[in-house]
Amino acid sequence: MRRMIRQIVSDYAEQIFECADGAEASTIYAANHPDWILMDIEMEKMDGLTAARQIKSEFAEAKIVFVTNYDDAAFRESARQAGAVDYILKENLLDILPIIQQ
Repeated sequence: MRRMIRQIVSDYAEQIFECADGAEASTIYAANHPDWILMDIEMEKMDGLTAARQIKSEFAEAKIVFVTNYDDAAFRESARQAGAVDYILKENLLDILPIIQQ
């Protein structure tokens, strides 16, 4: 899945950082401040919702889009409350493009 996302966004990103877990995503964001964070809810060590809350608490300007299989109103609301700017289902990956082109 990460390989497909990388292919989709590679024309719009100078650098792409990949992380296996939310803790690593938080560390990478703090060190590099990428324009966008594309994050799943289910991740190792620290889930994406927790990581998003942590990142947004330290860096209010962070733009986080959840890319997940969970098509659930409660997860969408949790993502919004964590500071996500959008929520994309993995089955609709091309929906990422209009968001990151902003």
